[in-house]
Amino acid sequence: MAHIKEKLLPLHPLCVISAGLGRHIASRKRSVNIKALYKMNLMKIAEDSFATQKKEHPVFKSGDTVTVAYRIAEGSKERIQQYRGVVIKINGHGDSRRFTVRKMSDNIGVERIFPLNSPFIESITVNSRGKVRRAKLYYLRKLRGKAARIKKKGY
Repeated sequence: MAHIKEKLLPLHPLCVISAGLGRHIASRKRSVNIKALYKMNLMKIAEDSFATQKKEHPVFKSGDTVTVAYRIAEGSKERIQQYRGVVIKINGHGDSRRFTVRKMSDNIGVERIFPLNSPFIESITVNSRGKVRRAKLYYLRKLRGKAARIKKKGY
């Protein structure tokens, strides 16, 4: 029995597995694929080890006008580009959150998607808060000029 105890890997609070990873075991009336649990645990350990220090960004929502200072590498030089526009959507959750910013450049709409936890984002500045009633502002793509304006939020 002593040699079996050495091969036990505590992986999940509901079960303990042996070195044979392809087996299924019953845990509280359900079958758990041990190989999948083992892979998920390894992925979690790898993500935690590569996780960098998260930057604190201001809270913003769809409809807010933001300026994103984004670091761009051109050859051996780096510069910071200021991208100012309206946040039209925020999607994803956890570390994979993304937000889309739309701006008008010479009467052409330009949208750019930024990962929230990107190491290339230097800073995010909220310029104004918008009063909108939707989470996704896709209707702004069809509007031009004064019709595309968003009311400012009155506190």
